[in-house]
Amino acid sequence: MSVIARQIGHEAARQIWDCSVEAVALIGQRCLDFDIDCEWQPGFLSVAVGARRAAELARWAESLTREYRYERIRLIEQAELPRWIASPRYHGAAFDAGGGHLHPLKYTLGLAQAAARLGAVLFEDSAALEVTPGRPCTVRTAGGRIRCHHVLLAGNVYLDPLAPRLARRIMPVGTFIAASAPLEGSLAGSLIPSRAAVCDTQFVLDYFRLSRENRMVFGGRVSYSRLVPPRLPEAMRRRMVKVFPQLAHTPVEFAWGGYVDITMNRAPDFGRIAPDVYYLQGFSGHGLALSGMAGRLVAKAIAGSADRFDVFASLKHRDFPGGRLFRTPALVLAMAWYRLRDALG
Repeated sequence: MSVIARQIGHEAARQIWDCSVEAVALIGQRCLDFDIDCEWQPGFLSVAVGARRAAELARWAESLTREYRYERIRLIEQAELPRWIASPRYHGAAFDAGGGHLHPLKYTLGLAQAAARLGAVLFEDSAALEVTPGRPCTVRTAGGRIRCHHVLLAGNVYLDPLAPRLARRIMPVGTFIAASAPLEGSLAGSLIPSRAAVCDTQFVLDYFRLSRENRMVFGGRVSYSRLVPPRLPEAMRRRMVKVFPQLAHTPVEFAWGGYVDITMNRAPDFGRIAPDVYYLQGFSGHGLALSGMAGRLVAKAIAGSADRFDVFASLKHRDFPGGRLFRTPALVLAMAWYRLRDALG
């Protein structure tokens, strides 16, 4: 939020913050409206590695209350931490009662089924190859052409070569997740008593939660080189055990990964490339909630009420340096520096 406020001022930043809060509420509303069982569990715990990060986290939590009137966040001092998380790794935390976690595939499939019931027609495996703005716009696919009044580009890291000008502003970053074998109930309950989602504040971060089956679902181990880390399940298990030594003998049963699209400043990148061609990208790891809200904003913009969409569109974004050939190597070098900063505390 500090990046956004510096760019567009506090009042506009407040509108973006309010949209982010509304985005979480929208998940709950859609689950109720369309009977989606996505295993929603309330609560989000942000944790800090080291005293310096703990102080930064405290300032951030206080700023949300002071500047954005967000009353659902609570600062947790180090002495209180064992009641929230059974890990020796952290020096401070903040609990957000307004956040939470869910089963993302169940939620996505539920939304697709709801859209189909409402009349949307979904064409899988039908890649858009070219978009020609106009009245009407034309979208070319391998099987034919579609003429339409409006186009929304929502392909994230997969937009290049469809929209290379947009693709230069995002970087595909691999992030990976492991799921442990199911834990015994008392052990699972002791690790994260609130069953909140947890994420640390490192630049190269860990994030984790307990599933409904009491699996520890542990994410992190990012790749900026587009290469999958070797021996991924074991690499993820080592990260998990670093946080929870209690799981030293717990096997990892599943491991997988995918790409998120990050922007240079980690703020979302919404806008238009033509009057009737909109785009939404740059969710930077926050897309599960914010993408739903972004869809609502762009739908209202298409219907003629673009005020909130235009607040997001006013954010300025830069291309990643290095061009097509060198931007990934440049990012790998930059991330090595941030990993060093994380290691030094």
